[in-house]
Amino acid sequence: MMTVQEAARMLNADWHGDDLVFGDVSTDSRQIKAGDLFVALSGDRFDGHDYIGDTIERGAVAALVAREIKKTKLPQHFGWIHVADTRLALGKLASQWRDRFSFPLVAVTGSNGKTTVKEMIASIFTKAASRQSNFTTDASIDQVLATIGNLNNDIGVPLTLLRLRQHHVYAVVEMGMNHAGEIAYLTQLAKPDIAVITNAGAAHIEGLGSIELVAHAKGEIFQGLDKSGVAIINADDKYAQLWYQLAGNRQIISFGMNAKAQIRADCHLLASSNKWILKFPKEESEIELQVLGQHNVMNALAAAAAALGAGVSEQVIIEGLSAFSGVKGRMQKKSGLHQATLIDDTYNANPASVSAALSVLAHLSGRKIFVLGDMGELGVGGADLHRKIGEEASRAGIEKLLALGELSVNAAEGFGKGAMHFSNIDELLEEAEKLLDHNVTMLVKGSRFMKMERVIQRFEV
Repeated sequence: MMTVQEAARMLNADWHGDDLVFGDVSTDSRQIKAGDLFVALSGDRFDGHDYIGDTIERGAVAALVAREIKKTKLPQHFGWIHVADTRLALGKLASQWRDRFSFPLVAVTGSNGKTTVKEMIASIFTKAASRQSNFTTDASIDQVLATIGNLNNDIGVPLTLLRLRQHHVYAVVEMGMNHAGEIAYLTQLAKPDIAVITNAGAAHIEGLGSIELVAHAKGEIFQGLDKSGVAIINADDKYAQLWYQLAGNRQIISFGMNAKAQIRADCHLLASSNKWILKFPKEESEIELQVLGQHNVMNALAAAAAALGAGVSEQVIIEGLSAFSGVKGRMQKKSGLHQATLIDDTYNANPASVSAALSVLAHLSGRKIFVLGDMGELGVGGADLHRKIGEEASRAGIEKLLALGELSVNAAEGFGKGAMHFSNIDELLEEAEKLLDHNVTMLVKGSRFMKMERVIQRFEV
């Protein structure tokens, strides 16, 4: 909590009205609670300043604004701070607020897996925090701050940082991007103690032009890392050497299947179970994850490396990873209509994450059906990348491909016999239901804008 005057001082800005204390900060007028500060952002299709009255009705006590407000329209007890750019001011306020806290803060970026890795780290940190004898036993108080969902951009990261409180003992912040310079900005706000790059792939290639440029953009995360900080790097990634260089003289903990990685996995048990061996520098332990796929083994290795960098013991890391139950819409196994099995991987999609999901499906028994919605932000190569996914699905032994969207028609062409393309969801659902029985596993995946969870919602029982 802070006062209007205190926030204005941080921003070197003028403030007006009452010097009230505010708690949470929000940019969404619909989610304002009593005692909040409202940040009035302006976009192409909206202007938050138009909703200040609504936020007051919901209990906001102050606002951060970029244009003059008529005091006659405000309640008697209300404060506001006037700045040139509310978006930049939000970041500055978050950065200065973050400086008040000294507990370990992890930042996570990457083309694939960052949300899962973030949640795995949070699970480990929750176990670690519960072991600290000097912490309250009040179960209602969160000991670990983690990004909610994927609020990982230049609005979401500041809002996450502004949720930091003295009762937290760890924090983990997800950082996303679609253009160069974005991660550099976010990491300089967060000033992480540990910075993780999961991998570099074709996600967001539309805004950057090549995977190499994506890798450089991900590497910006080390710009906000203190010289005493820890860089977590995927030793298996093609761009690992680039990231080693960008990390400079900082401590590095590498992870991967690579024999030279410091945190490694022995996956010889995976073929018959979900168990594998997690190898630390000085010891190793068998672990069983609740989530499917070798790509989740890699996610777990990244999380283990980050937690080790934060000083968490190997045993607590194992316990935290074992307790992780998955992220909604990320390789979740569900019971479906007519006793079919559904794999809900609808959270998002890009070529690498689709390949990982197909690998899981390919190793399952019974008939295998793949429902694919368009993958977004792939630039001029989008059609070819969809075609290659169709070819890959065919080689993996998938019986049928049901494709939805303008780009996914290319996946259907690449798959060949057994593929069907649909222009609307209702037609796809009608055909998909005909295929379901006790011997079928149906994988559903697509980019967020395709809303492929509609398939899961229709068939889950």
